[in-house]
Amino acid sequence: MVYTAVIYKEEEWYVAQCPETGTTSQGVTVEEAVENLKEATGLYLEEFPQKTVFRPMVTTFEVPVYA
Repeated sequence: MVYTAVIYKEEEWYVAQCPETGTTSQGVTVEEAVENLKEATGLYLEEFPQKTVFRPMVTTFEVPVYA
């Protein structure tokens, strides 16, 4: 199955989250964070199998910034 990885930088770590399962992992590189997320998600799905996969929608929005 194909899942989504949302990745962001937090200090010296990259954090990867899977919105379909709620799993999260991290790594020093983007590749390491995604590999760790794949492992964490696989372990999660062994314990909590999913019958259907929720597909997140991604969009952008603006928030005014006041100086």
